[in-house]
Amino acid sequence: MKKTLKAYRVMAWIVGTLIIVLYVAVALKYLTTDGSGIQKFGSDVTSVVGFAHGWLYMVYLVLVAILARNARWSIPFTVTTLLMGLVPVATFWAERRATRLVHAKFPEEV
Repeated sequence: MKKTLKAYRVMAWIVGTLIIVLYVAVALKYLTTDGSGIQKFGSDVTSVVGFAHGWLYMVYLVLVAILARNARWSIPFTVTTLLMGLVPVATFWAERRATRLVHAKFPEEV
């Protein structure tokens, strides 16, 4: 349980950070003047970070599923945690919430 929780926490922080960067890059891409350097930068960052976030979100989903099974989370709690990887800043909240629950239910294992 300890290793799974640690892996989940690390992945939650990575996915959370990438989604924030992605939202900023998308704003730069679409809210700036076409052809400007900032618009080009936003476009480049969007393609790279979007690709990385997509793959790493899949890893996040797998880790949430494994942790949910091991910690015997309810379906609503699990679904909420899964979806939080798509909402900027919410991933950090979900990580703290999940960590508190695991520590409360399994203090001897973590």
